[in-house]
Amino acid sequence: MVENKNILITGSDGQLGSALKEISENYEFRYFFTNRKSLDITDRNKLYHFLKEFEINTIINCAAYTDVNKAENERDVCNDINNIAVGLLSEMCEKFNIQLIHISTDFVFDGVKKTAYNEEDEPNPLNYYGITKLEGEKSMLKYNLINSAIIRTSWLYYNSKNNFVNKIVKDILRNSEINVVDNEFGSPTNAKDLAKAILYIITKLKNSKTEIYHFSNEGFCSRNKFALKINELLDRDVIVNNFYQTSAKTLRPKFSALNCEKISTNFDLKINSWEESLFNHLNKLKINT
Repeated sequence: MVENKNILITGSDGQLGSALKEISENYEFRYFFTNRKSLDITDRNKLYHFLKEFEINTIINCAAYTDVNKAENERDVCNDINNIAVGLLSEMCEKFNIQLIHISTDFVFDGVKKTAYNEEDEPNPLNYYGITKLEGEKSMLKYNLINSAIIRTSWLYYNSKNNFVNKIVKDILRNSEINVVDNEFGSPTNAKDLAKAILYIITKLKNSKTEIYHFSNEGFCSRNKFALKINELLDRDVIVNNFYQTSAKTLRPKFSALNCEKISTNFDLKINSWEESLFNHLNKLKINT
C-alpha cells in the first residue's frame, strides 16, 4: 500500500469510471472523480493546476470518445480526446512523476488473426476511432513513465449504460425478436472486473517505462452467442436470429479477442470467464428489475 495515494479518475461518468466509483470504497486511496465539465483534460493550464493543487500520484484515464460511427464525422473532437489529451496527460505525468494508467481498445487491431491478440501483435485499426486510440497509445509511449500502463480492453459493459448487454436485455424483457450478427467475435468484459484489476495492480506496477497489457474476461464468443447466453441466463426464450450483415457502415474487426496471459501471469491475477462474469452482472440486474 502506498500512503496518501491521490488518484485522479478522468471520464468518471462512463462505464469504467462508474465501476471504479462503485468499488472505490474497498481500496484505501483518495479519489478525484472528474468528467469533462469538472476537468477538461485537453486544457493544459487547467490540468496543470489540478494536478498540483491535489498532489495527484496516479491518473486512471477512462476518458474516451467511443462512438465508433460518429467518430468518422466528428474527427476533431474524437482525436482531441483519444489522442491529443493522452499526450498532454503523459507530458504532465513525466513532469510531476505521476503514474498513468490509460485505457485503450481491441479496435486497434484489424481482426484478421484467428487466435486471441497479444501485446506483441501489430496494430492495424480499421476505423477512425481505432486510429485515434492507437495514436493515443503512441503519444503516451513517447514518454518514459514509471509504473505506468496502457490497458487494452474489449466489449465493455456495465450497469445502466448504453452497451450491447443492456440493449439485448431490454429487447429480451420486451419479448422482442432479436437479430444479432454471428460473424463478429470478441472478448466480453465486465467493467467491474476491469476496475478491480486496475486498483489491484497500480501499487504492484514496477516498470521504468510504459507497459502494454490486455484485460478482458477469459474466452471469446460471437455477438450472436453473447446474446443467446444473455437470453439463457435470464431464463427467457426470446428468438435470437443469426444475422450476417450489420447495419453499421463503419468497418469493425471481425475477430478481436484479447489474450490476457501477460497481466494474469505478471500480477498473479485471476480473471473470470466471460460467462461467469456475465452471470454475476445479470444476477445483480435481475435483483434491481
